[in-house]
Amino acid sequence: MAAYFIYFGLPVILLIAGFPIFLILLVTSIVAVLLVADVPPAAIQTYMFGSLDNFPLLAVPFFVLAGEIMARGGIARRIIAMMMAIVGGVRGSLAVTTVAASELFGAMSHTSVGTVVAMGRMIYPSLKAGGYDERFAVGLIASSGAIAVVIPPSIAMILYSISAEQSAVMLFTAGILPSILIGVIDAVYVVAYARVKGIPRGPGADWATIRRTSIDASWSIGTLAVIFGGIYGGVFTPTEAAGVAVVYSLFITMVVHREVDVAEFWRILVSASFLIAQILLIVTSAGVYSWLLTTSGIPQQIVSAINALGLPRWELLLMLNVILLVAGSFLEPPAAILILTPLLLPIVRQAGVDPVHFGIIVAVNLSLGMYTPPFGLNLFSSQTIFDTPLSRIYRGVLPFLAVNFIALMLITYIPAISMALLGR
Repeated sequence: MAAYFIYFGLPVILLIAGFPIFLILLVTSIVAVLLVADVPPAAIQTYMFGSLDNFPLLAVPFFVLAGEIMARGGIARRIIAMMMAIVGGVRGSLAVTTVAASELFGAMSHTSVGTVVAMGRMIYPSLKAGGYDERFAVGLIASSGAIAVVIPPSIAMILYSISAEQSAVMLFTAGILPSILIGVIDAVYVVAYARVKGIPRGPGADWATIRRTSIDASWSIGTLAVIFGGIYGGVFTPTEAAGVAVVYSLFITMVVHREVDVAEFWRILVSASFLIAQILLIVTSAGVYSWLLTTSGIPQQIVSAINALGLPRWELLLMLNVILLVAGSFLEPPAAILILTPLLLPIVRQAGVDPVHFGIIVAVNLSLGMYTPPFGLNLFSSQTIFDTPLSRIYRGVLPFLAVNFIALMLITYIPAISMALLGR
């Protein structure tokens, strides 16, 4: 019982006390080594550095840097303008544009909070001016930004591929249709909302505007072609694709559009370094915690206890969805993945669930957790950006949480949505 309290009770206490997640994991690991784990204290240092000794992990800092460059280099603005021109005069077109632009920008920035910030700065004033109330607009942006956790090439999927020892390319491929499904369901909801509320139509689409904005955004959209074309064409690995994305985004922002100079690039590097350091601190701390938890034998005991319940697969998956959703509302996706994957993967393997399919289930749950009250990270980011009370943000995201929960259930219980492009 002492081991269970240290590995599970102590982190909860520290979380409630307001400790940062990396420190929670590190303190828990140190206490475990001193009191219950039969390993020398020097092992903590060894496994912290060992957690970083992984080539696929190099993709994370590159993708973070590429996302920062794209966010500040005018790429988001051009993509939004293009999407607005294409959607045109459909009732609810501005809200649909927010969903579509979040998917595109999420695929390029790879960060949920970054997508919320970009969409908030670019499109929130237009949503308010277009007749949408503050609660809906903030809820839409906070929830749409979370797609970055699911849509490839997602940092969350890279970390899951490392933790579960699965192919990152297979996970990226499996995430394509679920991402589109979430976007379509959100788009249907916002169009229905616009009709019910009588939101005015936007200006009609015209080919001249579509052509002009598409040409202006062509270099920006080219980022996706470079990343996905290179990965799926077998030209380079996801890690190499991340490095190419940095070079390409620098070229179009500094040479083509000339919106980033040397001074601004330095500020981008500093900003990206802080975010990269936060992620890698979580990776190292979670690496030690996961190793100690695995060697303690607790995961094996949990697997045996769950198997003894004799739950049918649908009930087991529902229970795991609840666990992941709750964890995602408290923990950042990197921490949740690195902590829970070694714990839950043996359970789903025993139930016959494909590890790649489960990776998509994990990513979708954690994306919902980003805006699940009370502690979803996108909620606090939205409060800072929009200066809106949290209570109003909570009410704004609840409809999107309900709609996307439907998407989660479809993805969970219809494996073909994730596995079809893999031919499984």
